[in-house]
Amino acid sequence: MTRVLFVCMGNICRSPTAHGIFREQVREAGLEAEIVIDSAGTHAYHIGEPPDRRSIETAHRYGIDISDLRARQVSAADFASFDYIFAMDRDNLERLQMQCPRNDQHKLRLMRALVGEELDVPDPYYGGSSGFDEVFQMLTAASSALLASLLSDTHEDPAP
Repeated sequence: MTRVLFVCMGNICRSPTAHGIFREQVREAGLEAEIVIDSAGTHAYHIGEPPDRRSIETAHRYGIDISDLRARQVSAADFASFDYIFAMDRDNLERLQMQCPRNDQHKLRLMRALVGEELDVPDPYYGGSSGFDEVFQMLTAASSALLASLLSDTHEDPAP
């Protein structure tokens, strides 16, 4: 069983989008019983809320339903229970690094590192709908790379 956690600031835009995309890719690959997926935020702003309506609408345009997801905050237990924790940007990666026990630091990655880019997934919250589409495309590429890595012989380290 492989456990993957996606993390952004409030868990209403980027991380639930990544969660939904990867969940769909895992479902299409028939691996739901082998890969556990979740998402969380580094902040408690939106606990219990569904994803931002623009995230839901964008995912829906691509045939993915994320309306069932609810925001939660990263907990101390997450560092022990997840095998891979992907932060959407450097700020959230740094916050995770400060919270994460030393023995679990190797689990933390920047999401776009999966496609060889040490860049942030920009937060579309304060922008227009085109930002949500751009983020969706970035996360689709990174999620595909993650799944390919987990399916390969070198699945122990899905990021460079």
